[in-house]
Amino acid sequence: MKKFYLLAAAMLFAAASFAQQEKQKAIFYSISFPNAVHHEAEIVVTIPQAPSGPFKIRMSRSSAGRYATHEFGKNIYNVKATNVDGSALDLKQVEGDVYEVGVHSETVKVSYTLFGDWTDGTYTCIDPSHAHLNMPATFMWVEGQDKRELKFEFNDLDKYGWKVATQLKHDGDNVYSAPNMQYMMDSPTELSAYKESSWTVNNNGKEEKINLTIHSDDDQATIDAFGKQVQRLVLEEKAVFGELPAYDYGEYTFLDDVYPTVSGDGMEHRNSTCIVQPIDKVGGNEIRLLGTFSHEYFHSWNVKRIRPKSLEPFNFEHADMSSELWFAEGFTQYYGELLLVRAGFHTPEEYTRTLAGLINQVLNTPGAKKYPATQMSRYSVFADAGVSIDPNNQANMFTSYYTYGGAIALALDLRLRSEFNLTLDDFMRTVWLDRGKVMKPYVIADLQSDLAKVTKNSKFAADFFNKYIYGIEKNDYAALLAKAGLVLQKAQPGKAWAGPLSYTRNRGRSGEARTNGEEGLPVQVSIMGTPIYKAGLDAGDIILKADGKDIKDAQGFNEIVAAKNIGDKIVVNYKNRTGDHETTIVLEENPAFEVVTFEKAGKTPTKDQTDFRNTWLSTKVKL
Repeated sequence: MKKFYLLAAAMLFAAASFAQQEKQKAIFYSISFPNAVHHEAEIVVTIPQAPSGPFKIRMSRSSAGRYATHEFGKNIYNVKATNVDGSALDLKQVEGDVYEVGVHSETVKVSYTLFGDWTDGTYTCIDPSHAHLNMPATFMWVEGQDKRELKFEFNDLDKYGWKVATQLKHDGDNVYSAPNMQYMMDSPTELSAYKESSWTVNNNGKEEKINLTIHSDDDQATIDAFGKQVQRLVLEEKAVFGELPAYDYGEYTFLDDVYPTVSGDGMEHRNSTCIVQPIDKVGGNEIRLLGTFSHEYFHSWNVKRIRPKSLEPFNFEHADMSSELWFAEGFTQYYGELLLVRAGFHTPEEYTRTLAGLINQVLNTPGAKKYPATQMSRYSVFADAGVSIDPNNQANMFTSYYTYGGAIALALDLRLRSEFNLTLDDFMRTVWLDRGKVMKPYVIADLQSDLAKVTKNSKFAADFFNKYIYGIEKNDYAALLAKAGLVLQKAQPGKAWAGPLSYTRNRGRSGEARTNGEEGLPVQVSIMGTPIYKAGLDAGDIILKADGKDIKDAQGFNEIVAAKNIGDKIVVNYKNRTGDHETTIVLEENPAFEVVTFEKAGKTPTKDQTDFRNTWLSTKVKL
């Protein structure tokens, strides 16, 4: 009997505690824009039933979909804490982005000013045209309260002529909500006079609504026409997995911001994606823009639901490291480009340039030669839009997990087709059903297990993972591409080559030449294994003469190299901080590959090769 009373008492206590949790009120955020012209917002966080005793409220240091550290706390100021009656509370800044609230009443209000002037998938931008809000860069949050419901009131919409585009649940008027902090952080929000095109997709008997919202200078007819193209792409992606995910609240929203001065980006989220494209408008650029849509939408399966255990749950206090990004981002990179071909937006001939890009990255970069895909994935905490002032040596020790993983996906797809009469689609569907659809986070061993399951060959799966995922061996791309009637060959056979002297893309501050106004050609990069590297030239050196001729720019240097043969030597005079120097560059053949069709190479593909190519690259949508 005593045990019964104790059990009953325990049950009553548990029920009372559960009821108390059920009645816990939502944390309420109010955001206003009285000074949007100067990129400021005023935010008030109302915390009912605040934690007893001192508690901490903070900004994030990472963002969903980003893997490097970002110091969002630097852009908030005028931080204050009060009781509900407005009386000031003791507030201490204990870290750069962490504040501690002292003795307080049941309800606490924290207010602050937010500055935002960078439009991309990571940060926040505020001006009279829009409020582009990435949540970790916008809202403070209470430590230990991550399970509580959150509500958001977006003010000044009428003042600026804005509407709200978001995956947050619309509760009425200008109030929206998220069930918990993780969902809130994953819900970018665009306040602007955007244009919208929407449609529904039948998903196993249930209608899923897809919204395309675009903040740009285009007219509605252009957005509607572009929506038809995005709709075609959505169906092609659905065909890979056999179904759409079950989107929360039955909707998925593309948030697209198009303007010449924004920063190009794409950032996946659970029921939406934030796309930012630095061009003048959508009209006339539709095909160019679709690549980002293709990649980011594929993430609604792969990453947001087929979820690496290393990223679940996402930690917003520091950089989130994962060894699985070669799959999460790399396989998505492969499909993002492949599906543009299947949907008819790119031709197979155009796709050969994409294939060459993937293969060159995995065969001709120092990082891929020395390090496995898993290690390159872990470097994401520094590489994924990481900000630094000092130069790094990424050119010699890092290969992007996007292209590294994309090349692995390409090889696996071609091998499954040629060796097992299967496809990478079959593998992705298995991973989706075993992991993603049931939201069971995976580790790399799970992916190997799923490959063994699909192929019914555990030896093949183990061999593939040991060689190409954990190891640094590379697949025979020439033989694999030949099965599709494609030729892998040197892009510039017989041409002399010294190696690149500069980055081929903007690398930010760490890649800028530091010439201090001196004449000559500054070396921006020296890649291991190239003739330039072997000759001892390094970033920061300034080439003054080559082959006895004054050098003022890259064109002059390249003209000298172009006039030489493989094996020829060029005497180079250069200077750096230690003084004037002379070295000799021994020219080699450019190792870069290109991919061409048999037809372009003057060969006739067999019927098997043509069928293989068509089956691989043709649409999978039953129109």
